[in-house]
Amino acid sequence: MKNIAAGIAISALAATVAEAEDRRARVAPPAVYDVAPGFGHFTDGVLFEEVWERAELAPRDRSLVTVAAIVSTGRTAQIGGHVRRALDNGVQPAEIGELITQLAFYSGWPNAISAVSETKKVFDERGIAAVTDSAAARIELEAAAEAARAATVDTAVAPTAPALADLTNRVLFGDLWQRPDLSARDRSLVTMSALIAIGQPEQLPFHANRAMDNGLGRAEASEVVTHVAFYAGWPRAMSAVPVLQRVFETRAASSEPSAAQPTAGDVKVIRANEGRASAPEQYFTGRVETSGFYKGDAPARIGGATVSFSPGARTAWHTHPLGQTLFIVSGSGWVQKEGGPVEKVGPGDVVWIPPHVKHWHGASANEPMTHFAVAEALNGSVVTWMEKVADEDYNQGSQLD
Repeated sequence: MKNIAAGIAISALAATVAEAEDRRARVAPPAVYDVAPGFGHFTDGVLFEEVWERAELAPRDRSLVTVAAIVSTGRTAQIGGHVRRALDNGVQPAEIGELITQLAFYSGWPNAISAVSETKKVFDERGIAAVTDSAAARIELEAAAEAARAATVDTAVAPTAPALADLTNRVLFGDLWQRPDLSARDRSLVTMSALIAIGQPEQLPFHANRAMDNGLGRAEASEVVTHVAFYAGWPRAMSAVPVLQRVFETRAASSEPSAAQPTAGDVKVIRANEGRASAPEQYFTGRVETSGFYKGDAPARIGGATVSFSPGARTAWHTHPLGQTLFIVSGSGWVQKEGGPVEKVGPGDVVWIPPHVKHWHGASANEPMTHFAVAEALNGSVVTWMEKVADEDYNQGSQLD
């Protein structure tokens, strides 16, 4: 009898284990296998058994990324299931509420209201009491970086949309980003995830740098893109990859001093024509050479180079987060901001381009021009390149000669 009882117990245990394994293997609803079995296999075998198990992001972080992607893209029907998973993975109810609050600003109030309704159902189901604001001290933002960010908003946004600039500085960064209900790292994590999910890669450099400054590792940032691909689609993840790559490269360059450079605290002398090379064709038209690159030691953010343009050569359209100064060394050049006239410049002239002003500069049609360009980096970003200057736009300057 004992052997029979033991056999029954072992059989029951085996059945229980088999059922548990089957439940783990089958995250996708049965209807998925009835309608699209291939989708079911990818859901269970790749997304949940492989991606969700990858060590590059902790399960809690993956839940934050997933809920952020779902809320920001308005996938209301999926919110409840992933809020449950987030709670199981250690995300606190107050943190879920603050994630929704954060994304109201980055993906819109309607998405956030829909998310609140679905999340409340889960809270009621689990007997979670009403969430209250944290009594912890507010998060202190880095003063220098905030001053630079606010100056950029005042210069680039305020002249066109003064109320938006005021709300950006006073409410978005002056209040929301300082709330202690979600850590600075997690707030950056969900914002970065949402921007990728809603297809806003042009906003990613600032927030990816901010996330890494707030403690998100490079491998974690990379894994965010991989994870979001499953919840917002491959095209949006692929669009984010080159942007994130530039962030990684810029941060690496700023943190790894060249062996050929003097140590911090020494006077640096960059010799004439040092490092002379052709400028990248994707950012310039015509023959352009650069030399004398330099970069100040932290905490300085300044850098620059000498740029020599052959006749007719010019930059592509571009902007600088903290503006740019050009000192014209020789020759005859042209500079233009979008929507403005072409300005002629010559030796000794100094040109100031404000932050985020779309512009180009280069040689005149008949003479070469050399200038020394100086700019500051904001969160590791110095320039945003855009499309090349069309011949018809460039030739507006011909009337000046």
